[in-house]
Amino acid sequence: MYKVGEFCKMTGLSKETLRYYAQIKILEPVYIDPHNNYRYYDNGSYLVARLLVYLRKFDFSIQEMLTVVNDESFEHLEELIKQKRKNLLKEVNRLQTTIQEMDEFFEMEMGDEEG
Repeated sequence: MYKVGEFCKMTGLSKETLRYYAQIKILEPVYIDPHNNYRYYDNGSYLVARLLVYLRKFDFSIQEMLTVVNDESFEHLEELIKQKRKNLLKEVNRLQTTIQEMDEFFEMEMGDEEG
């Protein structure tokens, strides 16, 4: 088992994030020492933590992350990631269009000043 500090180093999650994840029951310690309240995590916790790190990188909301973790078979994980990817591609296209419109606006405005 791993103490919180060691687990943080292993996973890249902060102590505050671990506390929050425990509070919302997305990643709870496997053992809490009744004498000193030290929290401990195991290898299973490590796998879930690494998954959560990636899901955050993939722009999943906390609610979406809860859905994934609560579906212990991870049956829908690939589907959820593909949908998230599709949504991100739509957002990229929207942003590229906005940038193009800004460039066109700038060119139009600069052209008016020269004429």
